[in-house]
Amino acid sequence: MSDCLKSTIDEIKPVSKESIAKAYERLDSLTKPKRSLGYLEELAARYVAIRGEIRPIFRGKKVFVFAGDHKVVEEGVSAYPADVTGLMVMNFIHGGAAINVLARCAGAEVEIIDIGMAKDPGNLKGLLRLNVKRSADNIAKGPAMTIYEAKKAVSVGIERLNFAANTGVTLVATGEMGIGNTTPAAALYAAYLGLPVSELVGPGTGLDVQGIAKKTKIIEKALEVNRSRCTGPIETLAALGGLEIAGICGLCLGAAARRIPVVVDGYISTAGALVAMTICPAAKDYMFFSHMSAEPGHKKFFETENLRPVLDLGMRLGEGTGAVMAMQIIQDAVAIYNEMATFADVGITPGA
Repeated sequence: MSDCLKSTIDEIKPVSKESIAKAYERLDSLTKPKRSLGYLEELAARYVAIRGEIRPIFRGKKVFVFAGDHKVVEEGVSAYPADVTGLMVMNFIHGGAAINVLARCAGAEVEIIDIGMAKDPGNLKGLLRLNVKRSADNIAKGPAMTIYEAKKAVSVGIERLNFAANTGVTLVATGEMGIGNTTPAAALYAAYLGLPVSELVGPGTGLDVQGIAKKTKIIEKALEVNRSRCTGPIETLAALGGLEIAGICGLCLGAAARRIPVVVDGYISTAGALVAMTICPAAKDYMFFSHMSAEPGHKKFFETENLRPVLDLGMRLGEGTGAVMAMQIIQDAVAIYNEMATFADVGITPGA
């Protein structure tokens, strides 16, 4: 295990139940029937407990969009060609994608990272060139990357989180771009959760029924080809994953180590979060899962892990779009915690 990864894991501690209970004491004292704001109160209590502040302040919000390509696209698993990854990265840079629009609404900065793009886009303002490998290899024929490359990609995510934390960011979100990446994501779900591939595979960028059937067979082949390599969390990531998924894993681990809540986007981002949870179970305490993707495997994840998404809007775009929308709801929850009057403030005795 790399020094960066090991030292980060060593810093991760579970969020204390006592801190969450303390946050609920204030929430229960606010001028409303007890727990009448439902899940909003759970979001507030968890955020407050994670940050460990009496009145948490949002000093900065950032969404990290990790871009990476996948040679498994050669197998016909995507409705779009591989070069769309690079074209969409240019769209992000110019501010014209859905993530740019929604991040502006949320007041969040967008950071775009080339962690695994197939083609070097060159020096572009607004793009961080931190490429670990020029595309993940075809998982239907062998491993996506070496264990060294997987650890290096995880370290990129950790390092970007640390930079953000050092510059005052207090809420982060995961995002990604990579044509074909629902294929490695489904493979990772199958490997980590022990679920049948047929329950995890969806249309991705728009496959028809025949396309989904073909994709299912390719993922089953990838699992078989790489079975002997899947001996641990990092080894499984290297065998079946993608560079952007590894970067998201690192971001989640780094956030937990620095006590910064991380809002996880959809199907692909959750695969990265699942890797992080498998490496270090305590990291799960710092994650807010933003929405339930229309990809069927995402629902299976929530059922298996007994987790609840903030939103369920039938989205399957990725990029971090669901995560930045959930950011706004989390901020609303914390505003209730910070700003709402208590019964004592207004001279009311509950139940009197």
